[in-house]
Amino acid sequence: MKILVLNCGSSSVKYKLIDSESSQVLAEGGVEKIGLPDSFLKFKRPDGTKETIVTPMPEHKSAVGNILKILTDPKEGVISSYAEIGAVGHRVVHGMEKFNKSVLITPEVIEKIKECYTVAPLHNPANMTGIEAVTELLPDVPQVGVFDTAFHQTMPAKAFMYALPYETYTKYGVRRYGFHGTSHRYVSRRACEFLGLPYEEQKIITCHIGNGASITAVQNGESIDTSMGLTPTEGLMMGTRVGDVDPGALVYLAKCMNLDADGLLKLVNKDSGVAGVTELSSDMRDVEDAIAEGNERAKLALDMYEYRILKYIGAYTAVLGGVDVIVFTGGVGENQTITRERVCKQLAYLGIDFDVEANNCRGKEVLLTRPDSKVKVVVIPTDEELMIARDTAAIASGK
Repeated sequence: MKILVLNCGSSSVKYKLIDSESSQVLAEGGVEKIGLPDSFLKFKRPDGTKETIVTPMPEHKSAVGNILKILTDPKEGVISSYAEIGAVGHRVVHGMEKFNKSVLITPEVIEKIKECYTVAPLHNPANMTGIEAVTELLPDVPQVGVFDTAFHQTMPAKAFMYALPYETYTKYGVRRYGFHGTSHRYVSRRACEFLGLPYEEQKIITCHIGNGASITAVQNGESIDTSMGLTPTEGLMMGTRVGDVDPGALVYLAKCMNLDADGLLKLVNKDSGVAGVTELSSDMRDVEDAIAEGNERAKLALDMYEYRILKYIGAYTAVLGGVDVIVFTGGVGENQTITRERVCKQLAYLGIDFDVEANNCRGKEVLLTRPDSKVKVVVIPTDEELMIARDTAAIASGK
């Protein structure tokens, strides 16, 4: 079955057309700057070459329409008609406690997704625009919602509850939900396939490390704790997000800087993290270049970034009662060799026998430990779109 996977942001749409049976990516690309005069569609051809088409796209419906147009274009397309699209899978960021698995999109599901707007005001409305666009353009094609938070719904209350007045949970739904669930689910399972280990019997720590970053403890195939919280702001230090911080410090800064709620939201989500400390960039490649030039602030940021990763791995090793497999994924996890090496060498006390030579690779599946290592450390490039396509195909076909 050919599955169109859509990831809709407030001004962008990323897409992939995937054959769910062969896992082959038939087409991929995206639309950016929706609503602006210079909006454009970019796509990659099967031979690897890329093309960009600048065209006005005032809203998401026109963006999805242009994606469908390029997929069926006589010259650039990969399908002859919309009828070849068996189903559409949507990434939906927040499902609160309403969704613990991927679901077929129905009017009832749409209403529940909208009920989550209050906790994901930047993400869920944008995800909904894609659902609404496909409903108009492909009314007879089944749609499936795949939720970032669903994988973490197996966390026990002691892990997901905050020590706030209990009413904040019952009345407002304030608790830890976690994100990147589709990625953590994919790489934890794929790591066991790669290593030839039974997934349901392992203690796994998955490190999705990129501009947004989270770490998850997976026990016997289920998430039992994760670093992100009610929103994606909690946990690790990220590209522009603050991660763990004393809430009292935020109250203090709000008073000192005369910040309202929106100003505070911008401070912790857009102005902090690696970019905030370095005052240079949120991109770790730029940080590495700056360190090579002797930039002390860049070195501090990298030290802080890696220290948080180390702390969470240590904490989740304790939560799991040991660890069998540690997985690195995400843009930094898959490509930044120095961070993997520095973190893993400090974990030698766990019995990790790190292979420096094997670590000298980027963006591919690889075992980073020697045969006698008590803990296996692997790099598994994430593939959230493939996970979405598989879920969508299974639900659309009634399996």
